[in-house]
Amino acid sequence: MSAPAGTTDAVLTCGEVRTCLLPCLQPLDLRAAAHLLRLRPDERVRTSERPNVHALSPETLTGVECRLPTSDGVKTRAVGTVTARAALTEGRVLQTTAYMRAPAAGPDRRRPWGHYLVRPGIVEPLGRMPAQAVAEGVLTGAGDGELDLGLIADGLITRLLRHPLLDQKVPFTSRHTRLRWAALRAPEGEGAALVRFVLAEEDLRAVELRVPATVEPSAVVGLCEDLALHDWLLTTLVRMLDGSRLGSPDGPAAVLALRPAVSHLLHLWMPGARVDPDLASVWEVLERRPGFSRQWRTQVQRIRDQLALQAIPLPHEALTAR
Repeated sequence: MSAPAGTTDAVLTCGEVRTCLLPCLQPLDLRAAAHLLRLRPDERVRTSERPNVHALSPETLTGVECRLPTSDGVKTRAVGTVTARAALTEGRVLQTTAYMRAPAAGPDRRRPWGHYLVRPGIVEPLGRMPAQAVAEGVLTGAGDGELDLGLIADGLITRLLRHPLLDQKVPFTSRHTRLRWAALRAPEGEGAALVRFVLAEEDLRAVELRVPATVEPSAVVGLCEDLALHDWLLTTLVRMLDGSRLGSPDGPAAVLALRPAVSHLLHLWMPGARVDPDLASVWEVLERRPGFSRQWRTQVQRIRDQLALQAIPLPHEALTAR
């Protein structure tokens, strides 16, 4: 029989994060952010101003009863609840996350819903669960009739984007990104480790982790939200630069097109600032390869160089030649 809520011996924690630009011309202040993210009347939105302005919603639960996605095709049925939450960074970037925890084995027969409701965020398999195969199945994507965490995250972000508080105007165009992640329990005595970070599709990332049993699930979720945020920032900045025609004869107009990046994006880059110290090693790996901050600094320097060039007056000879 499974342990009571909060003590279930989960061997797998997995989820999906949706990240997008909030459709509002001006960033929301903390008061407005709290209003937007008030998903439940009985719990408050958590807000903070350091190291950046951040708002985190209460968690909601969605009951599920379906097969788990598996890479080997093994049919593993599971029942339980999926947790979802939303976050807003600097009143500008919105994220929603749906995630669940799963033990290595559950009861052989389905229990009444009361059994699952007192175990929030836990999805129990009926019998034994092939943890590695499920982790790989989550990263690959759910098939028909299988648990789709991205669908739950997408439903929440769609709901929030329709909030009457938003004027549906954006300071620049951007795309949504998705980050699927799966964290298996690390062997005893080992720390957190990044197994792989894959650009699966143009707007989809897949992350596999190993995490010690002592690390709280909320810390793992926070790490993956941080990865998703910075991946979105980097992806968006690169696309803005690619579409700006820097270096073309139309230089001033190209630089003008990059003003939203300077105004709305550059100050958001703070990788690892809100990540649990026990998981900081994951960011250290990403900084080495693929080198998130190195690529970010390169793109930022391109923008600054172009701004500087446009500020330098043309020589007299060039002016007369024109």
